[in-house]
Amino acid sequence: MGHELAEGFLSARRVLEEADHALGFPLSKLCFEGPAEELQLTVNTQPSVLTVSVAAAAVLQENGIRPDFVAGHSLGEYSALVVAGSIPLGEAARAVRKRGQYMQEAVPAGRGAMAAILGLPAAELEEVCREAAQGEVD
Repeated sequence: MGHELAEGFLSARRVLEEADHALGFPLSKLCFEGPAEELQLTVNTQPSVLTVSVAAAAVLQENGIRPDFVAGHSLGEYSALVVAGSIPLGEAARAVRKRGQYMQEAVPAGRGAMAAILGLPAAELEEVCREAAQGEVD
C-alpha cells in the first residue's frame, strides 16, 4: 500500500516519514510489507489510508495539480483537512489512529461488518437491515 508511490516520488516518501515520526512507529513499513492481518486492523488501516491519501495529494501538488477545494466523508474528512492545510498530518495521523483504536475496542476484530447500499428503496433497505441485525435491534 503506497509503496510504488513512495518509491517514485520524494514528496510521497516525506509524507510517509512524517507519519512514521508522528506515530512513533514505522507505519510505512506496515503499509509496504504487512503483514496484511496487522494492516487490516482498523487501528492501523485508518492512519495508513490517511497517510497514503495525503501522499497521493502531495504528488499531485508536486506536479502542479492543486485542488480548488477538498471534501471527504468520515475518514476522508481528515485527508481533506490535511490537504487543505487546516490540520497538520502528524496531528491527523494520531487522531485517526486513536479513532481506529476506539472503533476496534467497540467492536472486536472479526465481529461486525460494514457495507455501502446504493439506490435501494427505503422499504427494501429496512428489511435488509432487520435481517442483518438478526433480531439484535428493532
